[in-house]
Parts: sequence; structure tokens; C-alpha cells
Amino acid sequence: MIPIQNEMTCDVLCVGGGIAALQASIAAAEEGSDVLLVDKAHPRRSGSGATGCDHFGCYLPEVHGDDINVIVREILGSQTGTCHDPRLTRRFLKESTAMVHRWESWGIPMRPKGFYEFKGHAFPTRPRAFLHYDGRQQKPILYKKAGECGVRFLPYSPVVDFVFNEHGQPVGALALRIDQEDPGFTLIRSRTIVLATGVATRLYSSATSPGMLFNLAYCGSCTGTGISLVWRNGGHTLNMEIPYIHAGPKHFARCGKASFIGVARYPDGSPVGPFVTEPDKDYGDVTLDVSHRILTERLCDGRGPIYVDCHGAPEAWLDEMREALRWEGVAAMLDHMDEEGIDFSRHAIEFMQYEPHVQGRGVEIDENGETSIPNVYAAGDIVGNFRVGVSGAAVYGWICGKSAARKSKDAPSSSSLDQNSLDAACDRCSRIYDRRGSGGATWREANIAVQTLMSSYAPVPPHKARSANLLCAGLKYMKDLRAKLDRELSADNPHELMRALEVYELLDCGEAIMHAALERKESRGNHVRSDYTLTNPLLSNKFLIMTNRKGIVAGTWREKWN
Repeated sequence: MIPIQNEMTCDVLCVGGGIAALQASIAAAEEGSDVLLVDKAHPRRSGSGATGCDHFGCYLPEVHGDDINVIVREILGSQTGTCHDPRLTRRFLKESTAMVHRWESWGIPMRPKGFYEFKGHAFPTRPRAFLHYDGRQQKPILYKKAGECGVRFLPYSPVVDFVFNEHGQPVGALALRIDQEDPGFTLIRSRTIVLATGVATRLYSSATSPGMLFNLAYCGSCTGTGISLVWRNGGHTLNMEIPYIHAGPKHFARCGKASFIGVARYPDGSPVGPFVTEPDKDYGDVTLDVSHRILTERLCDGRGPIYVDCHGAPEAWLDEMREALRWEGVAAMLDHMDEEGIDFSRHAIEFMQYEPHVQGRGVEIDENGETSIPNVYAAGDIVGNFRVGVSGAAVYGWICGKSAARKSKDAPSSSSLDQNSLDAACDRCSRIYDRRGSGGATWREANIAVQTLMSSYAPVPPHKARSANLLCAGLKYMKDLRAKLDRELSADNPHELMRALEVYELLDCGEAIMHAALERKESRGNHVRSDYTLTNPLLSNKFLIMTNRKGIVAGTWREKWN
């Protein structure tokens, strides 16, 4: 049995090490709380925002004017607004102004050219909601700020499960130490918890190179930990059935699509979309924001491939674009292009759809960031009813940290724990590690099995559809796979044990997706059913809430919070 090596206590426990977790930890510490941040990696450079970003969605009155509703409409109408509760969007935008100024005061260049510049992710002639900033050092700066505020850090310690009191309420977490020769547990008691564990990747095979599990646009170590914790413990999840799909340069999976100023074109040079015919440094070409699917459709019907063409742009514009891509954190791609002699002024770049993942779908939160599980908050990409990338993580991480700190002052302490649930969590990890050296199933094999099932039985368009037959078969096979892994999954060292536990998180996310897809009897967005082909307009202002209470899965509908 893997031992519990030490215990820690805090007022607010932040699970994760990305933008949202660091923001929550700083905000809670400023409220006077004793804050512990636990991360499976190291918060100085972990998560999908590790190396940078160059777009920060926000409302600045000095730029946009006094009517915030103009920017509310732009956010809700953008690709990030698909799964939003408008009430959360409004609160985010109201608090985003102060966040821009706060980040600037901490040393993050929010106006690297000396003025606030909004560009990209926008339609020509329409208001622009995304501030262009230099995010290369955002993580080290936030990490330093958290330390200055007195936040304590526990790195290299993935969270395994909640710790519960005798009434079944979460009062902390069990974390696995992986930075030592043999694993050990840290038992953490806390009054409130903030989940901020990032996107869920590795659910579907990598679109760029299926045999390479980590050739992804987002952090490959993010596997939906927070979503899994809420799903397993009866909390509300929503929009899991509508996966998010990103797009970018082909075979070089990177974010930064909106940094490109070129025109999406067919091989004959004709524009793909109706928005621009020449490079535009302020708006780019929003066509691939409107529809990623066209990238795959045009390969299948022979009209493709589709290229982003910057030919004709002034050299000064191209220099700005290259710098913006470095702000985004894709310096490796630019270095590779330089080595291969690829020149934006002469060569068009082929784009492709990437694999589906869970981002901006998952845990339901209220306006204060609290989940349906009392004293548990969530922020960032695991939230299912709000998402605006880095800025959404920053602002709602801040809201969650403040809310959790204030709630912790009245929350009960965890004097008595539910020993049975604690033993079960310890035992699940120990059984995997006890099989080390046995030649049992590896985490890689298990991860590929999950990807195969998701791609076969919960597929995404284009040219693929779901059905009750497929989803029911997929759920049966997922159950069989889980049982087989319970018997055979092994890990030879702490790192492999962490990866094995990630596969269980992916199983949870995959099952949540399949259950929700089965319940949504219509086609909408990236959820297409062959047995329910129509989009039901009566569901356009509703969200599907899914719960899993001790294995009993149920779905309910609610109106969006306006």
C-alpha cells in the first residue's frame, strides 16, 4: 500500500497550476487566507498558457466606450461564446477591465506597443473584443506574485480524489507525490477548494500524428482532473456532448490561429470565406473561426487543401505577425520555419482541424464560481458554462479565489474524515503500483484504447455522426475497458502511475460525453446524430445538466442564466 507520508492544512486549496489556479491563489491570499496550490507539474511553467498567449478578451471603456453590452454581444457571438451563460459573461467583462490594469501593474505587457490594441477574432467593421498583448512571461510573473502573497506550493503532486468528512462533504484532497523514487500520498485538509486543472486532452487520437500522444496544441498533461472529480462525486456537468475543436498549421499542432493576418484560400487562390480578400492586420480572416469543419470537408470533397496566405502583406505587418506568434508561445514553429526556409511573404501555410478535446465544457459554476458541490469552486477551461481562454481563466480564477476565501471563514474544519472513502482512493492507486514489473497493461495502451473507443463510438463531424446504437455500444465497451484496467493496469514508477491515473480521468470524461450525447436527442454544433438530424430551436436557450450519483446517470434541462 502506498503510504500517506504527510498531512497539510489550509483555508483554500487550489488544484492546478495554470492561469486560473494562480489567479485564484493570489486572490485568496489577498483576502487573508492560508492558501496551498497543488500542481501535477510546476506552476512556473505548466498548463496550456505555459509559454504565452497574445489575445486577452476584455472590455475597456477607454477603448470601447460606455456601453458594455456591445462587447457582451461580441463575446456571446464568437466561437468562445457557444456554451455561455450570459450572466457569467457580463460579470466577466465587468471585472476584466480591472484585470487588464492589474496584470499590467504586475509586469505583464498588456500594451506592448504603448497603447491598447484590439485585433483578431473579429469580423470586419465589427467591434473587437480581444486585446493584443505579450504573454510570454505571464506564468513566471503570476508564480512570483503568488509567492510574494504567501501562497504555499506543492508541485509534482497530482490530486487523486477529494477527502470527505463524515457527512460526505469534500474537506480537502489526496495528492500523490511523484518527485521521489517511490510514490507517497499527501493528505490535504482545507475549508474550500478551487478546481482549475485545464483542458481535457488525449481523449481522441491526435489529428496531426495519431501515434504521438503529446503532439497537441494544448497541454498534453491536462486530462480533465477537475471534471473527473466533479463527475465521480455527483456534481453538475454540462455541454460535454459538444466537444471543442481547434485549428492551425497542418502537422504542427499549435494555437495562434488568430495571430495569422493572411487570407484563407483554395489552391486556385480564391478566398474560402466572404470576409477579406487581402491580408488584414487588424481583423485577419475570421473564416476559420466561423467554421473549422470546412478544412476537413474540402480535403474530403477534393476542393482543398486550404491555405492561409499572407502574400501581399507589407513586411512591417509580417514582422508584427511573427512577433505576435512569439507572444503566443509558438517560437518553436517559427524557428522550424526559418530553418526550412519557409517565408510568410512567399509561402502559404496549409491549415487543418485538430482533434476534439474538452475546453469550455464540463463543470457548472454559478456567478461566484461555485460548483453544485458546496465549498468547491471551478475556473478556467474545465468550466462548462463559460470560457474566454486566458482572460476567462484569469478573471474567473480571481472571482473563485475571492469567493472561496470568504466562504472559508465560515466553512467547518475537517476534524473527522470518512476513512472508507480515503482508503478506497489510496487502494485504487496502490493496486496499479503493486503490479509494477508484472508486464501488465501500460498507460499508453490504455490511453490509445480510450481514444479508439471515443473516435469510433462518439465521433465528431464532418462526415461522422453519433447514434443511440453507437453510443450505447461505446458505453458498454468503456465499462468493459474500465474493468479490464482495474485488473491489469500497471505502473513501474511514480511518473507512470500518474499517467495511469490520467487514463481513469479520461475514462470519466469519455463516459460523461457519451451519456450527454445520448441524452441530447438533436444535432447541434459538433454534436451530430444520425437518428436525430434536426436542431431543435426550443433547446437553443437551454443547457443539458448531467449528474452521476453513485453510478446512476441522469440528465435535466435548464434555461440559460440571462
